Amino acid sequence: MGDYVERLWHPEDAGGLSRRDRAPGRYRAYVPRELGTRLPALGAEAQEAAEDALAVLARADERVGARGSYLNHLLIRSESISSSWIEGNRITPKRLAIAEVLRQGSRQALDVVANVRATEEAIAGLADRARPITAGDIVDLQHVIEPRLARGLRQEQNWVGGPGWSPLRAAFVPPPETEVPRLVDDLAGFVTDTGGNPVVRAAIAHAQFETIHPFIDGNGRTGRALIHTILRRADAVRNTLIPISTVFAGDTDSYLAGLTGYRAAPPAIDDWVIGFARAAERAAGNAAELAEDITALDRDTFERLVEVRRARGANPAEPRRDAVVRRILGTLAAEPVLTAESVSSRLAVSPQAAHRALVELAEAGILGRTKDQRGRLICWTADRYLALVALAERSNRVGGGRVNIAGFRGREIHREMS
Repeated sequence: MGDYVERLWHPEDAGGLSRRDRAPGRYRAYVPRELGTRLPALGAEAQEAAEDALAVLARADERVGARGSYLNHLLIRSESISSSWIEGNRITPKRLAIAEVLRQGSRQALDVVANVRATEEAIAGLADRARPITAGDIVDLQHVIEPRLARGLRQEQNWVGGPGWSPLRAAFVPPPETEVPRLVDDLAGFVTDTGGNPVVRAAIAHAQFETIHPFIDGNGRTGRALIHTILRRADAVRNTLIPISTVFAGDTDSYLAGLTGYRAAPPAIDDWVIGFARAAERAAGNAAELAEDITALDRDTFERLVEVRRARGANPAEPRRDAVVRRILGTLAAEPVLTAESVSSRLAVSPQAAHRALVELAEAGILGRTKDQRGRLICWTADRYLALVALAERSNRVGGGRVNIAGFRGREIHREMS
């Protein structure tokens, strides 16, 4: 599937490096072969696994149906959290959602927010089959994910893993920087023009991207965003995003071993496709169940509000459909962190009306108040919805079955948010 080229390591700026990392030497960089526009031949087991996964994706997408319009952002959060787990970046759904709304927070939280936006951009823009995918599109996608870096493909050798800061001790060394433009152009053509099973196409494109490792940083997150681009372009899913990275995050050793096998001689492409297909199946099933759990949680939350209003003698106990408090309830799955300003802008109501509705929901136990270190209120959080993201993401990672939090209270929510 590729060839190795020998290169010399002799760091020009050795300041701060250990003695071993300062030492010059020769290393081998892996240069994958171009993909072209045809899928590789697969064995019967891999073909069957990919076909089964495609059928499961279609059934899950149908089960989600119209609910996908509000489910996507929730799933993208889950996907982005797990995508970052693969790279050792630990973040909770609550910290992520707060950073997203307030546009401030830890470096880790802001990194994941960037991944959320990039994934949404990939689905909305690159998924349009009427337009070809170019190397520039892939560069733009990475720049949204990692805006602190200069836009463009890497201009130097990089490497992955290892005990130090030297390609001599790396776990894997991608192709030299001089090969990257050609390989990314080829990958873009593969994504645009290749036919066949979309699960196989997504698996091959993802592995090829990670092998090229065309950027200094943000490669993993960009490569996983491309998965959704391919599945949507091929109409494998139409209504929702399938958070495959949540499954990868549950067994990063197998994920990395699969990528290593893809680069082996001979390449273990069948094994990689089978593992990818099984991850897609599990993620699809959990996405469909998550949609049902959200519906149950919406119903439970509304009933709680009506119960509290009735106990307080509110008239009517059931708020009108156009009431601000009820309109907020309808957005909690997609917008679990709110401020009076965000509600006012999104629902086109006065800040005062937004604040009154938020206070009512907090007093009903539906929203929590989050304060800064000085004790000032900074936002309101729908903790049961945030717990649902955490539970769904954890369920994928540990390979668990259905998660239903309609009855979750107190300690369960706190545990999932911590």
